[in-house]
Amino acid sequence: MNASFVEKSVWVQVTALIAVLGGYFWTAKQMFMAGVMDIRAYVAVFAVSVVMLVIVLVAGHIVVAITSRGDFSDERDRLIAWRAEALSSWVMGIGILSAISAMIVGVETVLVAHLLLLSLLLSEILANGLRILFYRRGV
Repeated sequence: MNASFVEKSVWVQVTALIAVLGGYFWTAKQMFMAGVMDIRAYVAVFAVSVVMLVIVLVAGHIVVAITSRGDFSDERDRLIAWRAEALSSWVMGIGILSAISAMIVGVETVLVAHLLLLSLLLSEILANGLRILFYRRGV
């Protein structure tokens, strides 16, 4: 793949988010199905996931930095990032409105928290996916 450092960085981010936080959601689903309704029980699992995410991102970016030529972010990178964020932010908005609606009707706190986290994850995956698309086909 003949990609810039910034594009490779986006690939690292989307891959890490899907792998690590996907694993968190799989574990959280198993916990929920087992009847764990106390949000505090999920904190340790989430903390481990965040640490793992940081480790994977750092390792991935080290590899990308070593294998990339010495290019820097430019105006095209900023335009692509801006467009991707502008087009993906509606996912976060819908997630927040859904979480507020869920709280109003009395949905379990653990589900509301995970709905918010899921909307953040999906918004980031969409933004990174759009960035990759824009790099591949042009802005």
